[in-house]
Amino acid sequence: MGDFARRLGWKRVGWKRVLVALGLLAVLAATPWVWVQASSAGYRHTAADVPDAPVALVLGAGLTRAGTPTAFLAGRLDVAADLYRRGKVEVLLVSGDNSTTDYDEPSAMRAYLIDQGVPEDDVVADYAGLDTWDSCTRAKRIFGVERATVVTQEFHLPCAVALCRSAGIEAFGVGHDTSSRWRATTAYGHFREAVASGKAMWDGLVAKPDPRFLGPRETGVTSALER
Repeated sequence: MGDFARRLGWKRVGWKRVLVALGLLAVLAATPWVWVQASSAGYRHTAADVPDAPVALVLGAGLTRAGTPTAFLAGRLDVAADLYRRGKVEVLLVSGDNSTTDYDEPSAMRAYLIDQGVPEDDVVADYAGLDTWDSCTRAKRIFGVERATVVTQEFHLPCAVALCRSAGIEAFGVGHDTSSRWRATTAYGHFREAVASGKAMWDGLVAKPDPRFLGPRETGVTSALER
């Protein structure tokens, strides 16, 4: 009976250690997501109540086979055009992937906005926004953006705002709401962002790497604001 009690006691201690270890792992896994949410809290707005900013930074979200913006990207661009019409921003900086000759997100984004009535002089393209961190840090270091409203999907907005603020931009955010039309895709987007928050925290808080393409200073945004 004594041996059985001792074995039972050790099993209980072992399970407690396992539960403690699992709890610590859960806390560690949740830390990046908490950082993203906390860093962006208070800076996420609707188009109606977002503070004015000189620039809207519109992040890429893919092209169709025809080379036109996907529905998600078109939604972001519609939000940006609305901000421009409201007078909330003066210049739209479209940042996307143009890493190959047959894939040009920024040009497609720029053409879409011009078709929506935004003057072409007020739409500036960043052709090396290969991910959110690169778009944010290039906006700051290459285009000289100090204050901006970031435009993306709502589920991506906490990460985008957190990273742009970490890049040194006084950033706010307005999101395109996809929850009513694309429920499953939106749910997956929230899940994906929770998983990706680890990389976001590493880039924005720890490593702060150079963008994959840095290059010389570009004056497109400052020139547009001076007109």
